[in-house]
Amino acid sequence: MSRYESGIHGLDELLSSSGEMDGFPQNTTTLVYGPPKVGKSIFSYEFTYHGLSNAEPCLYITADDGMKQLQQNMMDFGWFLQSFMDQDLLYVIDPISSLSGAHIENSNTYTLSKINDPTDLMVKVGLGTRFVFKKSNEFRSVFDSLTTFFTFNPEAMVIRFLKTYLRRLTEAGATVIVNYTEGVAGENTEKILKSIVDNVILLDGKYLTFKSHNGLLVTADYEITDKGLHLGRGEVL
Repeated sequence: MSRYESGIHGLDELLSSSGEMDGFPQNTTTLVYGPPKVGKSIFSYEFTYHGLSNAEPCLYITADDGMKQLQQNMMDFGWFLQSFMDQDLLYVIDPISSLSGAHIENSNTYTLSKINDPTDLMVKVGLGTRFVFKKSNEFRSVFDSLTTFFTFNPEAMVIRFLKTYLRRLTEAGATVIVNYTEGVAGENTEKILKSIVDNVILLDGKYLTFKSHNGLLVTADYEITDKGLHLGRGEVL
């Protein structure tokens, strides 16, 4: 599998050191999960910004925070999005802002959707996929996060949506990250979530553990700095 830079400090090197991967796995789906406040969204921000900085387009679904909050969250790390939207490198789908009644105009790189309407959201995913695909047939896609999506929709419906979303994006050439807060859905649903992706990354506040579909298991301690996630010493398990 070709080398792909995640942008997470130390992660690509750790995976390469395993001898089974040459960096982050390209054109795969990865579930990033764990308890609240351990860096899951920061992982997505960093993954997104690194790609954009290398002219790699990204389709970003901001389902926990609206567009304005997403921009502010990323600015806290010195990562600015507007110029990439102006260059048509970043396409944002915002299914959460409409709940607050916020008045935000759609643009060619930003569209509102509804967190409680998976059908509308999938339509917007289709439009966004076509948009970024025109820029490159290798791009990134982030869903941040399933946590709020589960709050407004039945678990079975979320799983059906996710399967379709993952299939459509990977067929188009995307490398996909999906975030989820552990314990929000039922135990059986969580098992399904982990089974329908290629890789899972557990963040527990102290360690990052990566497990691939082919059985590779690596772990490293990490910390959250003002420059994002920073992995320390790691090992292959």
